[in-house]
Amino acid sequence: MKKIGVMFGMENTFPPALVEKINRMKVEGVTAEFVKLGGVKMAEPSGYRVIIDRISQDIPFYRAYLKNAVLSGTIVINNPFWWTADDKFFNYALASKLGVAIPPTVILPHHKHPEGTTDQSMRNLIYPLNWEEIFDYVGFPAFLKPYSGGGWKHVYKVHSPEEFFHHYNQTGDLCMTLQHGVEFKEYFRCYVVGQDTVHIMHYDPKVPHHERYVKNPAPADPKLLDRVVKDCQTLCRALGYDLNTVEFAVEDGVPYAIDFLNPAPDADIHSVGQANFDWIVNAVAELAVAKALSDENPVSELRWASFLAGGKTAGVPKPKPKALARKKVRT
Repeated sequence: MKKIGVMFGMENTFPPALVEKINRMKVEGVTAEFVKLGGVKMAEPSGYRVIIDRISQDIPFYRAYLKNAVLSGTIVINNPFWWTADDKFFNYALASKLGVAIPPTVILPHHKHPEGTTDQSMRNLIYPLNWEEIFDYVGFPAFLKPYSGGGWKHVYKVHSPEEFFHHYNQTGDLCMTLQHGVEFKEYFRCYVVGQDTVHIMHYDPKVPHHERYVKNPAPADPKLLDRVVKDCQTLCRALGYDLNTVEFAVEDGVPYAIDFLNPAPDADIHSVGQANFDWIVNAVAELAVAKALSDENPVSELRWASFLAGGKTAGVPKPKPKALARKKVRT
């Protein structure tokens, strides 16, 4: 029996619906359940062929368990080794190398010394910074946001140096980026499953959270949507994420990718809505079953050079689950 485990935290709708969907598929030799664990012995097999990770970004114990599981042949969605190392600023740099449109972005030093350090720890840092050069490169308006994080936490829109310093001075020891603010008319949040299947959702980050997924949106330019799908695939294939959301802000017909480090994306029925919820449950269930039945070796994916080169270096190719190879991109 090939078991699929779901590891989750405070979510109440997506995990049970996913387990129910997989078991309802009645695929011979495949079953799904919630992961249960206690003390984890080193190098001990997890007992799961696939684990879908929704919480280890917040719980180091879970992240360590998942890395241990990979060593014994468990496929984890998403790869816990790369997820641990990844950050949004690296994402922007890689995307720009791959030809995806990215607003001008810089990474900034911590406003407050990280715990356990002093000004002597920062002797490689130019002081004072050339703020004029930074502001000329990025331009205003701009978004000040953590170099790694999510949920729109500690995100500030600033329109001037004065506004920037007002918020930057409150960021403590967070490492922040400053990114040009795209003045968008259209905004998309896209589920990407299996690095290939894309579901585009019209989204409005300016309204309250429960209203952000737009119902009955105006039709978008098909060529624009085609580019969004292509950029989603390019980014997720390069980063190796089998479950992700990619966000685009569209200005003058150009879709700028502004957030694509979401390996445990929002999938709560109360925020995404019934139609989007049904889509993501079905897509992830199909992916998990396909991986459970595949001969994929997760250890062969632990090749940093492949990630850092956008997946273009020679190495062990990633097997594509047969069930997904036949699927077409859906929008």
